[in-house]
Amino acid sequence: MFGMSHESFLLLDAVVTVIGLIVLITKFKLHPFIALIIAAGFLGLTSGMPVGTILKAFQDGFGGVLGFVGIILALGTMLGKMMAESGGADQIAQTLIRAFGKERVQWAMMFAAFLVGIPLFFEIGFVLLIPLVFIVARRTGVSIIKIGIPLLAGLSAVHGLVPPHPGPLLAIGVFGADIGKTILYGLIVALPTAIIAGPIFGTFIAKYIPGHANQELVDQLAREPQSATLPSFAITLITVLLPVFLMLLKTFADVALPDGHFFRSWMDLIGHPISALLLALLLSLYTFGHRQGIGSKQILKLLDSSLAPTAAIILIIGAGGGFKQMLVTSGVGDVIGHMAVNAQISPILLAWLVAAVIRIATGSATVATITGAGIVVPVVGMIPGVNRELLVLATGAGSLVLSHVNDAGFWLVKQYFNMTVAETFKTWTAMETILSVVALGFILLLSLFV
Repeated sequence: MFGMSHESFLLLDAVVTVIGLIVLITKFKLHPFIALIIAAGFLGLTSGMPVGTILKAFQDGFGGVLGFVGIILALGTMLGKMMAESGGADQIAQTLIRAFGKERVQWAMMFAAFLVGIPLFFEIGFVLLIPLVFIVARRTGVSIIKIGIPLLAGLSAVHGLVPPHPGPLLAIGVFGADIGKTILYGLIVALPTAIIAGPIFGTFIAKYIPGHANQELVDQLAREPQSATLPSFAITLITVLLPVFLMLLKTFADVALPDGHFFRSWMDLIGHPISALLLALLLSLYTFGHRQGIGSKQILKLLDSSLAPTAAIILIIGAGGGFKQMLVTSGVGDVIGHMAVNAQISPILLAWLVAAVIRIATGSATVATITGAGIVVPVVGMIPGVNRELLVLATGAGSLVLSHVNDAGFWLVKQYFNMTVAETFKTWTAMETILSVVALGFILLLSLFV
């Protein structure tokens, strides 16, 4: 068409579609859910797909993603709500602060966010922990930026790199990676990355931008927690980390035991992300609920109310899955995969670059992860020996880069930390970019050994 080969036309078509998607979201302020549906339909029509298969491909991609991730989101959100209402997040933060001392409080906040953030969305973890930033800043007199940036780094690192967060889970499904190995590698990469982008960078930038908390938000959110009513640190940690432990145990059983072994078969069931999160949620109903004096009726109300805020996120994720499927079905993914093979680009670097470009353009880490994984997945079958778990991490790392004005997180941080746009670029945007680049470095280093 237009004197171009079919492969060249598909590539151009994909570029035009992605640019159109970006324009719809950024210029026309169209909701990402609607924009992704329009973009997917446009790509299907212009790429030459039979008309009857376009909606079918989108539906398959939409349902295929939500059939797994939708359940994970619901269970993880409920678990987060129980942890919030019981004071479990407060307990983790307070215990770490006591252990580290006031002079190293920024390290305590990073580790607290790292632990609390494992089962939670970034936005949920942020809302849960931001009162602690205000309280600790008031108690210690330490700069809110010095305390806040480590907290943001801890939350963001696990959000982009560690399952059961939706981004890594989506990429695991697309690449066919092992979830247990991804968790292990993700933790190996995420912790040192969060340390560099959090306490180290936060201490440096706070010298220039100390920050001043929004007083109205401080008055509203920074109420002193009642320590006597909080669940114990051990109980909280066991409940929050149970799904991670079960998924790692499943991976150990798969490696150590033969097919058909009784224990391995049961661990395949119990260690599945859905089962693991369900068991943690059921445990939380006692540890964060009944044990804390929260009645059954109140627990039901809490769980019911926790699901409403995730509706938009779930729809965007589903639409992203539909768009990804259109990239695959139309043949665009294969074309890009062949280009990568011919250009001899490292698949890990390619995954990071594609996700980074989409993240910068759309402002959505989730869209960047699922779209980037869909574009890069053909490379897996073309280049032998590609580590699929590291591809997941590279895609997640790329999805964190350069958060700016088209990212809701940018404005969330700006408002809560009472900063100007320029100050937000120098703190939040710089921290996210450091996270992304440092994580890529650790992933490339890890690729030499696994």
